[in-house]
Amino acid sequence: MSNEKQPIYIMPENVQRTVGRDAQRNNILAAKIIADTVKTTLGPKGMDKMLVDSVGNIIITNDGVTILEEMEIEHPAAKMMVDIAKTQENEVGDGTTTAVLLAGKLLENAEKLLDMKIHPTVIIKGYKLATVQAEKILEEIAIPVNYDRDDILRYVAMTAMTGKGAENDKEKLADIIVRAIKRVSNQANKTINLDDIKIEKSKGQAIENSELIQGLVIDKERVNIEMPTLVNSAKIALVDFALEVRGPEGETRISITSPEQLQGFMDREEKMLKEMTSKILASGANVVFCQRGIDDLAQYYLAKLGIYACRRVSKSDMEKLARATGGHIISNINELNTQELGKASIVREVSQGEDKMTYIEGCENPRAVTILIRGGTGHVIDEIERAIRDGLGDISSVLKQGKIVAGAGAIEIELSKKLREFSSTLSGREQLAVEEFARALESIPSALAENAGLDPIDIITELRARHDKGERYTGINLLSNKIENVLEAGVIEPMKTKTQALSSASEVAMMILRIDDVLAANSKQNGKINSMPNLSEDF
Repeated sequence: MSNEKQPIYIMPENVQRTVGRDAQRNNILAAKIIADTVKTTLGPKGMDKMLVDSVGNIIITNDGVTILEEMEIEHPAAKMMVDIAKTQENEVGDGTTTAVLLAGKLLENAEKLLDMKIHPTVIIKGYKLATVQAEKILEEIAIPVNYDRDDILRYVAMTAMTGKGAENDKEKLADIIVRAIKRVSNQANKTINLDDIKIEKSKGQAIENSELIQGLVIDKERVNIEMPTLVNSAKIALVDFALEVRGPEGETRISITSPEQLQGFMDREEKMLKEMTSKILASGANVVFCQRGIDDLAQYYLAKLGIYACRRVSKSDMEKLARATGGHIISNINELNTQELGKASIVREVSQGEDKMTYIEGCENPRAVTILIRGGTGHVIDEIERAIRDGLGDISSVLKQGKIVAGAGAIEIELSKKLREFSSTLSGREQLAVEEFARALESIPSALAENAGLDPIDIITELRARHDKGERYTGINLLSNKIENVLEAGVIEPMKTKTQALSSASEVAMMILRIDDVLAANSKQNGKINSMPNLSEDF
């Protein structure tokens, strides 16, 4: 009888396992690669990325979350980094690149401590202490802002948009953003519903011709050329059923034995459509927005009655119309009456280059506004839209929280300085982790300088020296390439952007550091087994 030991199989053969330092190194490397991918996009001098999908669609952007969402990322740790960007975008609307870059640097610095045989638990404890302390410092040095300080709000919007192709027209766009936010905000309870701000895009004319419209604009034209192009004192019917004769459901056969029977069917259809349009007229409506189709004959009858109609209006636009006009979306023609109608001063069709749009102005709800973005090409308009959304998110955060901080790397250098002072009060190995956290914060102004073609070492050393002298608002103004008081220069950010980036970055860094064992089941496709995602293949 043989004494040889038989191998024991605990897991199926298609499971790949990475343990201990190998697992940590692999995850940290993935996070660093993601951070390096978006690093060059940071700041007003950041570069753009061109993303081309499998069918040839092109996106040109330097928006961190857009880049990461469009990349086909497989590595599990890398996906966690993408989640940071999504969280930052959902919570604030800006600062996605900062959050990802900070998380990558925290993990890179943690790797140095791991190489010094410092246990991950100690590093995590240090990072946790640093995060809590950094948030306290932010609360202390943040500057309160009044609701009426439109000048500061415009600077916040311009800071958010700088570097996203909107530099030449940032003053005009910032003014549009501030007026839009003020219109939809409720000062009493500090609530802002950004859904009340509709963004519509029109190709043609220059970016400077973008405008704020006190009402709604939908990308639809009247369905019949005989309909009026302008309706005053509009009474608006919102319907989500088709203004067509419903056909039988399923397969149906109808036997017709004479021309009279065929004519009878056609007459019946015409009568039903005429009844529909008569009910619309009887309700008092002179404008119809239909979520579904409108039959050609129904279009003819509506045009004869002088009713303006649009078809296949999106569900989101229908909901915005309901909020703006005070109308109700109707699912049954028999429920349509005067009480269900929305109201607006004017509904008109406007030609925008080759396209035609419908303007609904003077709405019942004064908080309904539309930002109409114009630009020469679709790619330019899309990037301007991303810039405007960042601006909207930042101003919304400022008005809700009422606090701002200096941008341009000033706040990161000040936090780094204060955290170093805090680390000297600690006696254990956590002190080293807090110091590395402080060093990670300096990666933000360092990347800003590097992307502008400046020497990051010279910039960081001078910023440290200036902050040690008590110049807490000193940062690198990349519009003038000067180290100066950036608060006076108008480089201002919401405090919420920084607090959210700090908490998201530190949380994901600590989560990745806790992982010391990765079990990855290989998937079987077309008879082949795909192995654990490989970093060299993914990036």
